[in-house]
Amino acid sequence: MPISRRRAVLVTGAALSMLAATVIRFSPEASAAGTLSYEAEDGVLNGTTVDTTAAGYSGTGYVNGFDTATDSVTITIPDSPGGLHDLSVRYRAPHGQKVASLQLNGAGLGDLTLTETTSFSTAAAGKVLLAAGDNTVTVLNNWGWYEIDAITVTPSDDRPPHQVTGALVNDAASAQARSLMRYLADNYGRHILSGQQDAASISWVEQNIGKAPAVGGFDLMDYSPSRVERGTTSREVENIIDWDARGGMATLCWHWNAPSGLIDTEGHEWWRGFYTDSTTFDVQAALADKTSADYQLLIRDIDAIAVQLQRLEDAGIPILWRPLHEAEGGWFWWGAKGPEPTKELWRILYDRITNIHHIDNLIWVWNSKSPAWYPGDDVVDVVSIDSYPPQGDHGAQSGAYDELVGLGSDRKLVALGEVGGIPDPDLLEAYQAHWSWFVTWSGSFVQDGTVNPRELLTKIYHHEYVITLDELGDFKNYPGSVPSPTASASPVSRTG
Repeated sequence: MPISRRRAVLVTGAALSMLAATVIRFSPEASAAGTLSYEAEDGVLNGTTVDTTAAGYSGTGYVNGFDTATDSVTITIPDSPGGLHDLSVRYRAPHGQKVASLQLNGAGLGDLTLTETTSFSTAAAGKVLLAAGDNTVTVLNNWGWYEIDAITVTPSDDRPPHQVTGALVNDAASAQARSLMRYLADNYGRHILSGQQDAASISWVEQNIGKAPAVGGFDLMDYSPSRVERGTTSREVENIIDWDARGGMATLCWHWNAPSGLIDTEGHEWWRGFYTDSTTFDVQAALADKTSADYQLLIRDIDAIAVQLQRLEDAGIPILWRPLHEAEGGWFWWGAKGPEPTKELWRILYDRITNIHHIDNLIWVWNSKSPAWYPGDDVVDVVSIDSYPPQGDHGAQSGAYDELVGLGSDRKLVALGEVGGIPDPDLLEAYQAHWSWFVTWSGSFVQDGTVNPRELLTKIYHHEYVITLDELGDFKNYPGSVPSPTASASPVSRTG
């Protein structure tokens, strides 16, 4: 996660009180499958307006004017029999890809990515658990600058059995990594593993909630050569070894300080060099010329990190390895030039660590839900996102979950690499959103009592659906055999 989180949308009680329920007419075209449509222009508008300028809308218009934090439209689904339904949103986003926040009956329902389109299109928004009677769906600004035409709901089918096998893309994966993957695959859909970033925040959870997370989150940031050159040191590898000695599972990210071009002015200091706005490093240009100094610095940095990863393999510790995270957002230099350079860099990183350095204790965790950014089944073990919903949203994030299931063809585990607000485990079960694990970000995200209220943390850490450290067991010696990789997830052959 970035050191400072952007785009937080605070939904005040006053704003929500303005979203009074109203019964909305629905389109007369109800399909045989029970799909019902409801027009946005008939909803309750808060800071938004009805427009008819763009062609192709349904009904009598569409809702426009999402340009401030509390702008919204609330649409009522009347007289529902209740139950789990698939939600879709008909929209237009002519100004580029945008993100909207959704609410069901005033409670958070997660974020919805609206792909750029100049014509009205439909986006699957995951599942909604409707109560019997009237229900409201609110589309709340978030990024804004999009248009909402209508919503549809369709009774959900039961989720079919997952196709995750527990195979790893590295055919030479260590015994510990294979065992960990068997453990995760066996738990998938049955439990979620609790997780917490940063050793200090792990201690806070244990001292204040009475239980420790199953998964500890760590960061190789201060091993980046451009930081080491400026005097940084790190004990993160030692922290992981200590955590492993307690029986904990470890996940590892890398806030990769740019190899060169650090701006180092006020607000863009060298230690912020993983941010796009704090470096002139051009990953696309570096990758385009394999003889360039910047390309050689990329390789230097990967080799430096390989040294630290090797220490963990030598200690017999399997790692949930999540590099190049949040690339799709563009705020980190590795994602600043779009998907193609990021995918190429991922494959270089995988090849060099796996086939040149022969580091085999890693489970490779990709961190984006967009198909355009996906580097390929042959170099990814787990698909994930980082989730920072609006304050008070502890929903199941079922829309993002379904997108990730589709991205991995339901053959990849699906995880929450980072979260701000933790999903309520009751909702995870109700929505059949089978996230493998979550890792709450550190500091105020877990300690301030606002992002995650203390009573919610207590509920989560004592919930039967949630695995904590004391319930984890010996995942490095988990019984069973590793199945052969499937055709869609064949291993990359070794070279060198």
